[in-house]
Amino acid sequence: MKPSQSHIHTICNLRYHVRTWGDARAPMVFLLHGWMDVSASFQFLVDSFARDWYVVAPDWRGFGLTAWAPGGYWFPDYYADLDALLEIYQPGAPAFLVAHSMGGNVASMYAGMRPHRVAKLISMEGFGASRTSPTDAPKRYARWLDQLRDLPLFKTYASFEEVAARLKKNNLRLTADKAHFLAQHWAKEIAPGNVVLHSDPKHKLVNPVLNRLEEVLACWRHITRAGAVDSGRAVRRARVAHRFRRPTRRTQSRDQGLSRGHPRRLRPHDAPRSTRAPGSRHRAVSRARGVSGGATAGADWTRRGKTGLIDMDQCPPVHGV
Repeated sequence: MKPSQSHIHTICNLRYHVRTWGDARAPMVFLLHGWMDVSASFQFLVDSFARDWYVVAPDWRGFGLTAWAPGGYWFPDYYADLDALLEIYQPGAPAFLVAHSMGGNVASMYAGMRPHRVAKLISMEGFGASRTSPTDAPKRYARWLDQLRDLPLFKTYASFEEVAARLKKNNLRLTADKAHFLAQHWAKEIAPGNVVLHSDPKHKLVNPVLNRLEEVLACWRHITRAGAVDSGRAVRRARVAHRFRRPTRRTQSRDQGLSRGHPRRLRPHDAPRSTRAPGSRHRAVSRARGVSGGATAGADWTRRGKTGLIDMDQCPPVHGV
């Protein structure tokens, strides 16, 4: 197992924890985790790298060893955190971002906001937000207000072994040693026999701000514009071609087959065959195995989402990853 180092920075007035692997003189890559995850979950992906990288992986605000935000969690804050993180670690050059789930949403939006700061972007299951309508707003706000009256809490566990067992239940491919490693980073013991997740329960609050797909698409359309101007050949070799479409009855039924019961959730490539749609196309991002349900950065992922498609045929493989 490759060793990692912990660093503490003040980012947007929060105590931020950043984990790094490798020699700082090696090419740099940023790994951005998803919702209810931590930077340490990338350990197994880093172990599988065939070449040397200087890996920089933050714990997003309210996760892992990073401080909790007293006012709650909003996507614009994640964009600002990422912007500040890049200024600390790679201020003079566009960055290589590899991001999973929520981290993929953050990185993709940021790449459209500041295309000159992103040289390469790999998003793993980063198309998760569904289309909303203004008519959804009253119920969404009401639900949020109700939750503020009775803030959610996380389940407590009697031991780290119970946490590891939960992780193994989420991912049958997870080995006992990897589950134990993840449990030590996912959770903390606050009293004898009382273990809780290393995350702020306020992350469970519903977001009262509706996802506006048109704004998302507008940002995504700016992702490749910097390629020919600011980042040249490096970006063109790793560009992502997006094909956007409005859901039709045919595409809805096809995409819903990716995850029965959860039409907007993508499934990992190594999920049981009973949950995969016949004929679904998959492309391996990494061959690392044994990663937990939330910490799925090393798994193979489907490429098709409800709002768009990453055309990997237009994106040559990144050698050494």
